[in-house]
Amino acid sequence: MIPASTRQQNAPAWQRELQCAIRDPGELLALVGLDAADFVGGEPGTHAGAHGFPLRVPRGYVARMRPGDAADPLLAQVLPTGAEAEAVDGFGPDPVGDRDAMVRPGVLHKYHGRVLLVTTGACAVHCRYCFRREFPYADANPRPGQWQEALAYIEADASIEEVILSGGDPLSLPDETLAALAMRLAAISHVRTLRIHTRLPVVLPERVDTGLSGWLADTRLQTIVVLHANHANELDDSVAGAARRLADTGAWLLNQTVLLRGVNDSVAALEALSRRLFACGVLPYYLHLLDPVRGAAHFDVSASTARSLLADAAARLPGYLVPRLVREEAGRPGKTPEPFRWPEGTNTGVVAPGES
Repeated sequence: MIPASTRQQNAPAWQRELQCAIRDPGELLALVGLDAADFVGGEPGTHAGAHGFPLRVPRGYVARMRPGDAADPLLAQVLPTGAEAEAVDGFGPDPVGDRDAMVRPGVLHKYHGRVLLVTTGACAVHCRYCFRREFPYADANPRPGQWQEALAYIEADASIEEVILSGGDPLSLPDETLAALAMRLAAISHVRTLRIHTRLPVVLPERVDTGLSGWLADTRLQTIVVLHANHANELDDSVAGAARRLADTGAWLLNQTVLLRGVNDSVAALEALSRRLFACGVLPYYLHLLDPVRGAAHFDVSASTARSLLADAAARLPGYLVPRLVREEAGRPGKTPEPFRWPEGTNTGVVAPGES
């Protein structure tokens, strides 16, 4: 038997980085030059199992945080706080109806023409607003290699043209597992598109290595990689490099953002994020209103505020950099759009010919 230490040394770099992820809030605060006394309105979570959803964050992501800044937008996304323990009406364990939409273990069939596979409960980072923080992965998620029931369901429904891999984060799985799953999906003639929803290239860009690039480039399926970045400060040169490597496989790159109070709820933040995404070769796709999951109410931004913010951002950005503002509601046939209108008296800043 190969010793565990040897197996770890031979593991891909991203897996070794993941093993070193920070799990203790005290260590995280120390690394960014803060302690609990720096926070107003309640102490951060003080143990690894804070509020039943333990801290986990890669060290490379922590390195992008601003030292000594208790309001850093990256820190706010991952640091457990006492606010998570507060009960708030309308915020529950299954905010988007995933359990009712599960037609087979791990298979969510909400929308026409596509299904979502919850491939794993594992993720490189535990975002405090995660809408699946209480998802019953142990009961609902088959182990890798036990996908026959899910694949049989997809094969039996010729209307399914797109399969979405989600989690957790599907890129937490080894490339051998993902490549085998992609091969089996590609063998179903009516499946044309493989979409991957992932945060790993943002929080752990080492994940986009030759193994991942190899099987992505090899599949007959048209591939779409939907990243999840919420703030321009997340997108450093290492993430830009990961995006380029993904694009080189032929995949389309889109981004989903969650609108979060204290993180990106300003026109400047939304504009900077869209411009930085484009510089990385990624198009903004959705700006989500917060899914009302229990423990995340302190991140909520009202729909009216969101519409106003996006209208102001749209006045500064070309149309292709303006994401669609949406919310997800259980039982709906698709995402629910939140259309915005230009404020009365909006000044475009354009000066007519002959005017000074």
